[in-house]
Amino acid sequence: MALRGLAVMILAMLCSWVPASDLTPPSVIHLASEEWEDYTAADGHGLAWDVLRAVFEPAGVKLDIRTEPYTRSIGLAQRDEVDACVGGYRDEVSDLLYPKWNYDTDHVYALGLASNPAPTLDTLGSYRLAWVRGYQYQLYLPNVRHYNEVIRRTGILSMLIHNRADYYIDALTEVDYLVSRAKDPSQFRRTHVAELPLYLCFADNPKARGLMALFDQRMDVLVKSGQLKPIFAKWKQPYPFASN
Repeated sequence: MALRGLAVMILAMLCSWVPASDLTPPSVIHLASEEWEDYTAADGHGLAWDVLRAVFEPAGVKLDIRTEPYTRSIGLAQRDEVDACVGGYRDEVSDLLYPKWNYDTDHVYALGLASNPAPTLDTLGSYRLAWVRGYQYQLYLPNVRHYNEVIRRTGILSMLIHNRADYYIDALTEVDYLVSRAKDPSQFRRTHVAELPLYLCFADNPKARGLMALFDQRMDVLVKSGQLKPIFAKWKQPYPFASN
């Protein structure tokens, strides 16, 4: 009996040394994202933030958002300075973790001059392409050989007009925004080239792995129940889980 009592006392002492953060789920998820208009705005509005709030907040986890360029967001997750970065493609970065569920789908388009032939997925690789640095579309589009990575989108239309690239690749919302800023939008043509699921890219540590498991559990519930549909309808975007 004495030995048993001693064992219980030692176990109680060991448990008292476990940090509180290891005994309770985190109350905040720290997220980094590039600022995309009406999607991941710095002030917290947008489709992606609404979806992620619907995932985490009913489980008692608040979003803490940080606006950074895409490549820096990845670096913050790699260094465990945030729990996850937003808007990645699956297995894009080898030392980050990817959940089972995507939270949205990127509608990827090629933007070029209307006077040029419309590209197809089979012919796209033969053209000179451009996209934002870090997006790595060469991993997801077939036979890509010639591409240039730009730091900012501000010079894209000029690049196309002056024949420094044949097509610019980006999500439809970004392509639409560029065309809306053109002096003559009729100069340009948008061509759909791919649908790429979008993921949270989680840091590789115990807290982030727990948050990733929670994310998948919540997405199982939300997709099955259809509770995310009104969010996509609110932002006038296609619902990415139509088969569910």
